[in-house]
Amino acid sequence: MTNWTELTARAGVASHLLIGWIFWDPRAIANYEALGVPNGAGYYVASRGGPLAPAGADAVAAAFYSINPVFLKMALDLCAEHTDWESAMLARDEAVTVGLAEVDPSLPAAVGEFADRLWQTADSVSGAGRVLFAAHRERHRPDDPALSAWLAVNCLREWRGDTHWALCVTHDLGMVEVGILHNSFMGYEADWIPRSRGADDETLDSAWNRLTELGLAEDRTVNAAGRSLRDQIESRTDELSSVLWQTLGESVTVALCEVIEAHTDALTARIDATAGESWMPAIRSR
Repeated sequence: MTNWTELTARAGVASHLLIGWIFWDPRAIANYEALGVPNGAGYYVASRGGPLAPAGADAVAAAFYSINPVFLKMALDLCAEHTDWESAMLARDEAVTVGLAEVDPSLPAAVGEFADRLWQTADSVSGAGRVLFAAHRERHRPDDPALSAWLAVNCLREWRGDTHWALCVTHDLGMVEVGILHNSFMGYEADWIPRSRGADDETLDSAWNRLTELGLAEDRTVNAAGRSLRDQIESRTDELSSVLWQTLGESVTVALCEVIEAHTDALTARIDATAGESWMPAIRSR
């Protein structure tokens, strides 16, 4: 019998690999800068949050959960000053297929083969409580099969992300607290993940104090209870997200993973070169 939790975890990593490099892609950022945004600043926020941006910066911050709302608002305001949300997303989209081809000329066609099945899956699963997923699913679907498949995988990735944050909410974890727990989960240097998401000394002190009050940390170190909770959240995220890949089907899911995993080193290298070797922790070994 298929171990769907394990296959879901595998598909989750593959999804992040296929999508993650675009957040720091120089071509996409240059496209965004060409819209009039100085230095392409805030590209990540505008391109990823664009489908939800008309609802306001607070809505985007709620969906992003662990990123400093002040930074998010600044990025969205900058976009609105110079361009529109759809143009911001198209700046990213126009870099996808060519970027995949740079990894391997055969990769766009290989990924594009999955477009129809991926969208069937995205259309079949419920968007209830998964706002960022639902917002991305509403966008126009392009004719380019590679880009279409890529966008569908991104939708499924956001479904998983929305689910993960919902679980964090049920444990009453704040935006900096989840960053601290994730940092420990990954074994990164102290406070790297929350600081990368905009936490400062004051908010870190507050988050560490609260984790200590909750019995999840001691002396600014996540303890066994905190590590156990973070492991539980990850496992439950995989369990709940398995509906995505069960809907897609085992053979198709495995085939998609194999297409992406064949390029793990190259896709990881793109992130390492443009962002750094700690970014996109979802693709990193613990």
